Amino acid sequence: MIRIRTAKDAEVASILEIYNQGIKDRIATLETSEKDIEYMTDWFHNRSEKDTVLVAEDNGAIVGWASLNPYSHRCAYDGVADLSIYIARSYRGKGIGKALLSSIEKAAVQSGIHKIVLFTFPFNKLGQGLYDSMGYREVGVFKEQGKIDGRYVDVMAMEKILTGL
Repeated sequence: MIRIRTAKDAEVASILEIYNQGIKDRIATLETSEKDIEYMTDWFHNRSEKDTVLVAEDNGAIVGWASLNPYSHRCAYDGVADLSIYIARSYRGKGIGKALLSSIEKAAVQSGIHKIVLFTFPFNKLGQGLYDSMGYREVGVFKEQGKIDGRYVDVMAMEKILTGL
């Protein structure tokens, strides 16, 4: 049984492992270098209260995580959060992303977030299916936005207004 809950400090290593899988697999981020525990610990500890980090737990093992991140440091964007969501390889396509996304949206509303934005690769079909099923709309595609393994890739922007959830 999958349980979604707030991440704890002791789980930073598991969050890091799943994030590094996403970096290695080249389907979820423009990052190309794996991160270390110092990087992830700093990321985890230097967040505001509304920058929630949730984990998906299966029989004591962390199998996915989602976070709300600042979209911009300008105060005009205080009601907008950027989304990160990563699922362990062996759990992808099994509904973990949907459970995490549903829970992080509820946390966002409780924190006063009006809108979530995300950036995804158009070729990430699992991600596209998840976001589409949860009511995110495509804003547009940045052509050749970043480089992965020496080639430029497109990045799609998506959004969801949370008012009324």
